[in-house]
Amino acid sequence: MTTVRIPVGWPADEQQARALQDELRTKVVLDEPGPPPGTGHLTGVDVAYDDERDVVAAAAVVLDAATLDVVAEATAVGRISFPYVPGLLAFREIPTVMAALESLPCPPGLVVCDGYGLAHPRRFGLASHLGVLTGLPTIGVAKNPFTFTYDDPGAARGSAAPLLAGTEEVGRALRTREAVKPVFVSVGHRVSLDNACAHTLASTPRYRLPETTRRADALCRAALKEATAARNPRAERAAADSEPS
Repeated sequence: MTTVRIPVGWPADEQQARALQDELRTKVVLDEPGPPPGTGHLTGVDVAYDDERDVVAAAAVVLDAATLDVVAEATAVGRISFPYVPGLLAFREIPTVMAALESLPCPPGLVVCDGYGLAHPRRFGLASHLGVLTGLPTIGVAKNPFTFTYDDPGAARGSAAPLLAGTEEVGRALRTREAVKPVFVSVGHRVSLDNACAHTLASTPRYRLPETTRRADALCRAALKEATAARNPRAERAAADSEPS
């Protein structure tokens, strides 16, 4: 597990964060298809918080895209690097997520974020932010549509409907399980929307959420539990009392 410090010069307030979003948004690449589905690696990233103790844990789990078997995994823990502001959540997560990715022993391939890319009020969610900073192809697969609208897709697995900001398509509502609520897919960086949806379907053979997200979620929660237990004096005393004399 890697311990992360808040980077020097990291935005300290909403104004600085929005200015950096505006600067980095111009670097998003939207004219590349991305890796073909079912090839190479897929890496899920996710985070868990303990706001009371000012701790965030991130996990990166690499899967073989053809088999969805785990290839590698890494975690990182650090201080929460930005206050909670809707639309600026990436600034709370990016330092620890990048540290987890950098700790991996192999290339991550396509990175799948539990969140948004272009489907973001400023068109620059976590998936886009992470993609620009790392240069990796990224997509966002979210559980909810944020502030956007969509028509309910057909009940069959693979059915999709545009996720809309007015008349602009910012992503798709994608049915990954028959008659189950869709997920909300958006481009992050260096991947087409068609391919983002294809990757999402390929990584959801049994459940609504991609295996990348499911595994990263479990790993970051475990990392957070371990980190906060180590910082809990009662837990430390209990552990000491349980050691043989």
